[in-house]
Parts: sequence; C-alpha cells; structure tokens
Amino acid sequence: MNNGVFADYKIFAGNGNPELAEEIAAIMGRTVGKADVTKFSDGEVSVSLYETVRGLDIYIVQSTSDPVNDNLMELCIMIDAMKRASAGRINAVIPYYGYARQDRKAKARDPITAKLVADILTAAGADRVITMDLHAAQIQGYFNIPVDHLKGMPILVKYFQQKFEETGKDDIVIVSPDHGSVTRARSFAQPFESPIAIIDKRRPKANVSEIMNIIGDVEGKRCILVDDMVDTAGTICNAANALKKMGATEVYACATHAVLSGPALQRIQDSAITEMILLNTIRLPEEKKIDKIKVLSVAPLFAEAMIRIFTNDSVSKLFDEK
Repeated sequence: MNNGVFADYKIFAGNGNPELAEEIAAIMGRTVGKADVTKFSDGEVSVSLYETVRGLDIYIVQSTSDPVNDNLMELCIMIDAMKRASAGRINAVIPYYGYARQDRKAKARDPITAKLVADILTAAGADRVITMDLHAAQIQGYFNIPVDHLKGMPILVKYFQQKFEETGKDDIVIVSPDHGSVTRARSFAQPFESPIAIIDKRRPKANVSEIMNIIGDVEGKRCILVDDMVDTAGTICNAANALKKMGATEVYACATHAVLSGPALQRIQDSAITEMILLNTIRLPEEKKIDKIKVLSVAPLFAEAMIRIFTNDSVSKLFDEK
C-alpha cells in the first residue's frame, strides 16, 4: 500500500475539452497521456491506453457537455480502464458537470439526475472529483468520495477590476438575473463594494423566461450580470434588455459555463449586452466565437488545484479571502 502518497501523476483527456486538458498539462510541465478515445461503428465508446498508469495519480480531464451522454460514457469508460490498469488514484477532472440542473424533485416523479451521475462516476471507480461552479452546491453531497469544488468567480472579478481600473467603480451595479443567483451576485459585488440589483422574473416553461421587474437602482449605471451558466441565453439577454430600458448606460454579462445551445449566439448578438465574459470549462468551437464573447481560461486554476491534490496540500487555500 502507498498510503495515499503517489510517486508520480499523469494527465489524460477525453474528447469533451482536449484543448483545456493540453493547456492544464502544459502549465504543469507535462503532456497529455497517450490514449485513443474513439467509437466503434455502432457508436459504442472505445478506449485504448498506450502508456502505463500502474500505481500513479491519474487525472482525467473531461467536461460532460454536449454531446453530454457521449462525454459522460467516455469519462466512465476511461475511469474503468484506469482502474483495471491498476492506477493508484483516479481523479475525474470535470470542469463542467452535466445534468447538474436536475438536482432536486421540482415536481412529482422528477428524476434527480445529478445524483444518478454521481453514483455512476463512483461506481465506475473514480476516487475524487474536481469540478467548477456546480449549478447547485449541494451536489457535492451526492458523492461518497471527495469533491473539490473550484470557483470561477475570482477569474471573472479580476477581469472586470482590470477593465474598470481607470474609469472607477462608483457607478457599477452587480445584477442577479434571477432570485437563484442572488448569493453569487452578492459575493461578486464585495470586491467592487458595489450595490446589487435583482431581476424578478417568471418562467412559463423550460428555456423560456419573462422579465417582470427590476429590484434596485440601475439608472445611469454600468451593470454586470452574473450567472453560473449561459444555455439558450434567454434569461440573461432579456435581463440585459430590461436593464437598458431602465436606464443602464452599459450592460456586461459573465458566467462560468458557456453551454450556448439553440438560439443563444443570435440572442447575445442582438441583445443590449456590450460584452459577455465566459470561461473555457466548455470547449467553444470556432463557429460559436462572436465579437461580443470573450473567453478566459480556467487552466491555471485547475493546474494549481491538481498539483495541490497530488502533494496533499490544501485546495481551499486557493480561495481564502484576503
């Protein structure tokens, strides 16, 4: 037994976000491990490892974004391959955790798919999960293995602090696009010492939101909308348009996860948003890159967390408030 101390580590990647995996590996002074993650002709996932993993600390970088089911199966099969090849400890690095929005029974007979995915990953053989900005923080409790929950907010805060360094922050208001993001908006506002505003909305059906009211003063202010993800962009674009109508001078938006499905890109392009800042937890293909969207990298943060895990150092110190 190695009593949790590993002689070395290796980084592998599925097809969910290989560019991020390579960037993380480069920061850590490594290259991504040699493996083929492909499909048989009938669509089944095929995994082949071309280097030893015996007794090593293994990090598998895989966002379970679109195609969600394919990426999830790739991750599970890679974990199984590592386990059967006698890897010492298998760390599932999931920058974007798919199915996180199905975290509770919102109505009768709903599944709690976020819990099911946690069970599947654990059953596959994962020893630890490293993820970022879960849609609901309680998902950490769905696992019976350690979960390191990284925060994307400091990266976004730093960007806007630098952006508004010369113009000042007196006229900045941090805006929550719904009641569920109020805590996130309050945390985001603290470094700016700025007030917050809240969009009061109702959602008639899935992926359709209707703006009802704005709680807070936004007239003559530069507003920053803060959310954990942008999917179809209906909520954040409707919010931005409402803020502009209520007298906001500029509207910026930021989020960790760039899901960007359906009409999202067109909505963002046509909206009152001046600039949208997203993180690269989800791979953004060239066809989805538009002028209004700027992408920042989470690779340095994940690399630092992975090194701390390997050396049994504290991960929480990364986010200690100064």
